[in-house]
Amino acid sequence: MKENVYDILDRRGFIKQTVFKDDLYKLLGEQSVIFYCGFDPTADSLHIGHFIPLMAASIMQKAGHRPILLVGGGTAMVGDPSNRNDMRQMMTKETIAANVEKIKPQLARFVSFEGKNAARIVNNADWLCKLNYIDFLRDYGAYLSVNKMLTADCFKTRLEKGLSFLEFNYMPMQAYDFLRLFEDYGCVLEIGGNDQWSNILAGADFIRRVARKDAYALTYTLLETKDGKKMGKTQKGALWLDANKTTPYEMYQFFRNVDDEEVENCLKLLTYVELDEIKELCAHRDERINAAKKRLAYEVVKLIHGEAAACEAQAQAQAAFEGGSSEMPTEKIAGGADMLVTDVMVACKVCASKSEARRLIEGGGVKIDDKKADNVYGKVCDYTSATEFVLQKGKKTRIKVVLG
Repeated sequence: MKENVYDILDRRGFIKQTVFKDDLYKLLGEQSVIFYCGFDPTADSLHIGHFIPLMAASIMQKAGHRPILLVGGGTAMVGDPSNRNDMRQMMTKETIAANVEKIKPQLARFVSFEGKNAARIVNNADWLCKLNYIDFLRDYGAYLSVNKMLTADCFKTRLEKGLSFLEFNYMPMQAYDFLRLFEDYGCVLEIGGNDQWSNILAGADFIRRVARKDAYALTYTLLETKDGKKMGKTQKGALWLDANKTTPYEMYQFFRNVDDEEVENCLKLLTYVELDEIKELCAHRDERINAAKKRLAYEVVKLIHGEAAACEAQAQAQAAFEGGSSEMPTEKIAGGADMLVTDVMVACKVCASKSEARRLIEGGGVKIDDKKADNVYGKVCDYTSATEFVLQKGKKTRIKVVLG
């Protein structure tokens, strides 16, 4: 008998909240379910925070269910107030449309668009931008409870400082998305990160009120550090799925250096490695955990950028930290040996600013070819006569610099 995908997701630690669990469990075990997951194009790339819903969608599709990936070309014009202290900056229609086109290929890396349960990409701008406001109020306004909406977690922070009517419309718009997908494609389940619980629950409730049919909500755990903060921030900002914004090597190094306590959870949520193998890899909390970290980093980069990129990133990391420099990540910058070390660090993007570079030097965290940089105004020639050298920042960043 085929295993219920709910059990698969639960064992790997995905499931956070749901409603009508028994009914949903039965449905997932008896038939192919059409479900959807939404992604607002607020940037020209997805980031690591989108990874878990995409992995969940992939696992569900492999189990025989059919995903709809909804790109929020319409909802992005309003902006989700969830977990915000201020209102999102409005984007132009042209920017949103450009972001949508760049995001679509990233979505396609995780699901298949072939076969009987082929995935589908839909843009909610197709209906939201044509929506007649008076008709919407007359047809659906009576089914939306303002009192209930105001108790939602996604509005609490904004209510304290002032929730605009613009933002207040986000939840009804997302609920209407679910109704349209239900009516047009037979979609009965919405999935997403747990920070979207209020919005997702509102959509399922909307369908039950309007269509008097069953609809379900399911949220997944967020990718968090051991202290409860969202994981995925680097020195350069978010950990992007676009290789031009976050290189495969940077992605590899991020997961190669996650805390010991987070490795097992990341392997369960972000890879297809079998649970028995994960248990074996994470059985020890000493130097042997490094093998698990390397496996995690390789598998994540392979999923996002492909096997060739994963192998290259792995080779670069081994060269940088386990001896040799031929495969080490290399930065070629214009200049000579009289360049300030701080300028080199900024040019190589290991620091966001010269002031940050000076703080690192003052803290003793910078080396040129294994010689500690001890002067914030020091030049490369103070530490090496070569035009090629290894720049080290802390314990986790080593790159070969070529001046010329």
